[in-house]
Amino acid sequence: MKNKFILTVIYILIFFYFNLLSDENNKILKVGLLAPLSGIYSELGSSILHSLQLALEEIDDENIFIVPRDSGFNDKEKLNNAIQDIRSQGVKIIIGPITYEEFEDAGKYDDLIFISPSNINSEFTKNIISVGVSLESQLSSLINFIKKQKKNKTLIMFPKNQYSELIEEKIKKLNINFFKKFIYSPNPEILTGEIEILTNYSQRKRSLELRKKMFQDKEDEQSIKEMKRLEQLYTLGDVNFDSVIIVDFGNSLKSVLTSLVYTDVDQDKVLFTTINQWFDESIFYENTIKNLYYPSVNYKSFKKYNDNYYKRFKIYPNEITILSYDALGLIYYAWKKNGEIKSINDFAFKNKIKGKIGTFSFKDRKVLQELDIYKTENNKFIKF
Repeated sequence: MKNKFILTVIYILIFFYFNLLSDENNKILKVGLLAPLSGIYSELGSSILHSLQLALEEIDDENIFIVPRDSGFNDKEKLNNAIQDIRSQGVKIIIGPITYEEFEDAGKYDDLIFISPSNINSEFTKNIISVGVSLESQLSSLINFIKKQKKNKTLIMFPKNQYSELIEEKIKKLNINFFKKFIYSPNPEILTGEIEILTNYSQRKRSLELRKKMFQDKEDEQSIKEMKRLEQLYTLGDVNFDSVIIVDFGNSLKSVLTSLVYTDVDQDKVLFTTINQWFDESIFYENTIKNLYYPSVNYKSFKKYNDNYYKRFKIYPNEITILSYDALGLIYYAWKKNGEIKSINDFAFKNKIKGKIGTFSFKDRKVLQELDIYKTENNKFIKF
């Protein structure tokens, strides 16, 4: 399997190399690529290369060429060597780096422009534009959705980890006043207790028991009816929020959802939302939640991209490769529109741009995506 993967990468590199040799005029667009083509993340690098091959085939312009180099993964030496090698080929614009941690090194190359699939920073820096699905885009979409549902007491939750401060910074920049902010432990054993306190679970249980005692010895019809109703409940009384945004993923997200349901948060009264989950089907098997809403890229476009990728390469892509695909499309659009790309300002488009992941806007030197809202229902992703 490993040998097959290495041969695939070599084939793709040869494909790009011979395309580059065909340069016989100055009216060409050379685009560099920084990707982990070796090491533990090499399959991601290969998937990104495949996505650009797909994009090239769809663009169908013989004057655009890719110059890929192995930048490793958070490897400063490899990254800088790759950037310098790409620059030596006369390339002025590069797709990458993949991670925000590599921005500091990329930022030193003032003569180059970087289009990164990272989603950490939506604002233009001096020479880097991030086109990932930013937290700002996701939160803006969720807030608009929640307002339309006439909810006004929104709780935002996120785990205490290396991204906590960044999330708080983004909330502050968006000037959003949430009803309550709750930072929880990533340890599931501690998490449940924290959410019991958040939801006032013990008091609501005691309220139920006290209410039951009022009717347990009474035999009139109304008391018997009320007692039957109370027997169906786990707690008495509502939580003090009417909607929740959970900024989390994977098993940690599922632990939060389970804890909220365990503490008897009424799903008919409280709107459950989270951030982009890239249509992770494992959420279908999280039986605790009736409806979970989240913002995401256009599902039809995402599925079409995945299907085309599989048809071409007989393997499904890493989900973030669609961002590299769109990055090349944005670069090509800027190049065709301006005749050349001189600086980062050539991407300050006045009009919105439609890509595979959705519609981009570039207002005030900031990249934002217009995202759709989806909910999980009957093992399907339903556009709301």
